[in-house]
Amino acid sequence: MQIFGVDIGGSGIKGAPVDLDRGDLAQERCKVLTPHPATPDSVADGVRQVVEHFGWTGPVGLTFPGVVTGGAMVRTAANVDKGWIDTDARALFSGRLGGLPVTVVNDADAAGVAEMQFGAGRGRRGTVVLLTFGTGIGSAVFTDGVLVPNTELGHLELNGHDAEKRASSKAKEDNDLSWEQWARRVQKYLAHVEMLFSPELFVIGGGVSRKAHKFLHLIEGVKAEIVPAQLQNNAGIVGAAMRAAQQS
Repeated sequence: MQIFGVDIGGSGIKGAPVDLDRGDLAQERCKVLTPHPATPDSVADGVRQVVEHFGWTGPVGLTFPGVVTGGAMVRTAANVDKGWIDTDARALFSGRLGGLPVTVVNDADAAGVAEMQFGAGRGRRGTVVLLTFGTGIGSAVFTDGVLVPNTELGHLELNGHDAEKRASSKAKEDNDLSWEQWARRVQKYLAHVEMLFSPELFVIGGGVSRKAHKFLHLIEGVKAEIVPAQLQNNAGIVGAAMRAAQQS
């Protein structure tokens, strides 16, 4: 079974048909740059471009980098235009896609669902926390495989700042941090999250998961197991398609 998944990020909008039996992309993904400012209309145009690239005419699952309730309503917009707040994203995207059935989910929640089903969290019980490091820090928290949606742990306070302003991949780039310097910030953040949630497992996702060998071994003093996301930066696309399949 194939369903289309789209992952909307702070820097790129990427999507592809997903083979839900394998938990992997059925075709090579298409990616366009996220417009700036990332207004609802401009992002919707980017999504349409990605979906039309494949000539897709079925259900579409989309991630959004913020709190999404009821598979439709956007409640926060930390790294996109504030015009998204209180937008019915499902209606917006469905209208832009010619009436295709659409489901919208928080981006980290989608990545987490995919990793729990097909990746690093598969078969794991207890508390699992997936964290996506990119433009911001997204989070997905699971207890015995059940998702606690819209946790937004990237906005925990760390040294007087939003954690994602200190420890995201964007913060590494903006501050020209070495892997060692950045790993120390990530370590402090993980220790804080561990103090609050006592997880058995951290799964590190987002684009930086492809470079886990450069920094994971530098993180010390965290009791939980720490592993990179197996689906890497495709996890959001896969999870979005999974959620759309559940709603269709």
